[in-house]
Amino acid sequence: MHIDELIQQAQDSQQHNTSITVAKSWTQGRTLFGGLSAALLYTAARQQVRSDSILRSLTTNFIGPLLPDTPFHIETEVLREGKNVTQVIAKAIQNQQVAVFSQVCFGIARASKIQVENTRQHNMPLPAKPKFIPQIPKVTPKFLQHVDLALIDGGMPFTGKKQSNTYGWMRFSQPPAKMTDAHLITLIDAWPPTILQMLRWPAPASTMSWNLEFVHPHQPVAPTDWFAYQADTRQAADGYCHSEASIWDTQGELVAISRQIITVFD
Repeated sequence: MHIDELIQQAQDSQQHNTSITVAKSWTQGRTLFGGLSAALLYTAARQQVRSDSILRSLTTNFIGPLLPDTPFHIETEVLREGKNVTQVIAKAIQNQQVAVFSQVCFGIARASKIQVENTRQHNMPLPAKPKFIPQIPKVTPKFLQHVDLALIDGGMPFTGKKQSNTYGWMRFSQPPAKMTDAHLITLIDAWPPTILQMLRWPAPASTMSWNLEFVHPHQPVAPTDWFAYQADTRQAADGYCHSEASIWDTQGELVAISRQIITVFD
């Protein structure tokens, strides 16, 4: 299933009150890939707001597994629609249980005298080709077949590295018809948690909470464009990791800031 088909399913589910089913090729372990789950909830929430409202913040909690090949539906609720900002919640419900929950903040652009330019940049060269984890049955998450990753700095999961940062580039293996916020949400979560490279053997790990902030204005991007990604571990202890990432387009413009709390059972 192409990413465009899945996003269209989420749109149709709100317009026609229908369920969504996602194939196993988009799984991460026993659950659907978290970036895709968040993108589908965002897409459903997007249907509830005016067209000039722009995604500013998306906070997603992964409550339980969202199973593949099993129908689920997305419930949305507009908490408040103000003059400038609209807050929407979305829930993926499967087998009568909430599996994923998102709160989405939309805001229209306004004239302002305050302007502070982003000064944080990266110096990573564009990759010539993907360079990351090979597809190993029962080891590599299935969803990675849909994403090209090019690792520049950091390590593969479970390789016993001392560092805990992940720097590289990402894009879809099969480009979408156009690049939307839903596509970018999916891409940003494709990288494994920064701390997995510090382990010497496989151990269960999952994102507990994910906050994603979109930076505007930014220029339109092409479906085939690479996006730069730099994630650092801010702190890790007691089985929990706090990581923070910046995402840039190919022109070096900051487009998003990502923060995650990750649980690891090593």
